[in-house]
Amino acid sequence: MRPTPALAAGGRTVANLLSATEWMLPSPASQVHTISVLPSQSPTPGHEFAFSNLTTSLGNGGGKGVEARSPRFHVVRDDLLHPLANGNKPRKLDALLPLLRCRGATDIVTCGGCQSAHAAAVAVHCAEWGIRPHILLRGEQLDIPTGYNLISLMFGNVTYASRSVYAQRDEMLYEHATKIAGSNGTVMWADDIIAEDLVVDEDTTDGNGSRRVMIVKEGAGSVQALLGVMRLVDYLSGLTLFGQDEKVHIVVDSGTGTTAVGLALGAVCLGLQWRVTAVMLADTLEKYRQQEKSLISDFEKFYPGIFHGMVGNDTHCSLVQWVERFSPRRFGKMLDGEIVMCRHIAQQTGIMLDPMYTLSAWEHAVDLCRRDSEAKVVMIHTGGTLGLFGLAQRYSPQFTTGEQS
Repeated sequence: MRPTPALAAGGRTVANLLSATEWMLPSPASQVHTISVLPSQSPTPGHEFAFSNLTTSLGNGGGKGVEARSPRFHVVRDDLLHPLANGNKPRKLDALLPLLRCRGATDIVTCGGCQSAHAAAVAVHCAEWGIRPHILLRGEQLDIPTGYNLISLMFGNVTYASRSVYAQRDEMLYEHATKIAGSNGTVMWADDIIAEDLVVDEDTTDGNGSRRVMIVKEGAGSVQALLGVMRLVDYLSGLTLFGQDEKVHIVVDSGTGTTAVGLALGAVCLGLQWRVTAVMLADTLEKYRQQEKSLISDFEKFYPGIFHGMVGNDTHCSLVQWVERFSPRRFGKMLDGEIVMCRHIAQQTGIMLDPMYTLSAWEHAVDLCRRDSEAKVVMIHTGGTLGLFGLAQRYSPQFTTGEQS
């Protein structure tokens, strides 16, 4: 039986919250592709499976032969959300950016690595919304800008920070924001702003040219970012492909963990029998659980009653199933053959993956759909593929080796 969605005092539900929110994205819609998993005929080591994109054939009556009987999973193509800034990054900005603009933001300051998809997304979407983006990137300027680094340079005001300075992120962000604000401006952290405490002012310069500078932390790992991800869950639950009463197993790669928590929180608050598995990429299990606990606590504080009572106070209780990637490694390191595997998948399905991020979720989705025939397995494609062009500067030999077709 489908559980009742969380209900706050006065009858407020998460559906009410989502309908009352101003969004950056015109629609929460995303394409969903169905992938069939087949035994591989390739002699190349590591190519254990072959894949077929059934999206078109299913729409015309289904796959043929072995494809129709093979295990399959679904891919939510958030990598197609925007030509330059896609994936889970615009999802996390979906509610946050309108909120900051409504509060009168003239400038936004954030940070990330040299090929940060988050930094590029903030730069692009701020520029589209008439807000000045200021991007602090870790390390040194590239001789030839590529990928997300190039996008950040094109749309934002980029400053490179040494690794020692970047290590103290909060101090670095605040100091930079203070310089931008000047003596007459104001500086606020995005985490401190909630929808119920808005100060709407169409004159964002206060009439005297002063600036309102908002700081968005690396990866936009804040409670406001959860809403855009919950909006995606609400959209997916309305598709006939899944159905609100079906068992759905969602798989996503996790940097900050915010997207995974938003998916799980949305499922619980909407009363869905959905489970979320998040592949840990950047931190320990303890840190991810701490982040989950912190985000849920902030959500309860900023939007009281909606989530109240849905999960007990047991510190060991977790909405998200956090798992290691199949081939653990230091964050940022890529293993031999992973670019070749991404090319293998791209040639068979038309879907490009990032070897450092989305490949990990793909591998878990393949494993789950082969082991669990009772649930529909759904991989959220979090984008990041433009970063491949940045990786080429470090791993260029891997782009020209391996099986050709």
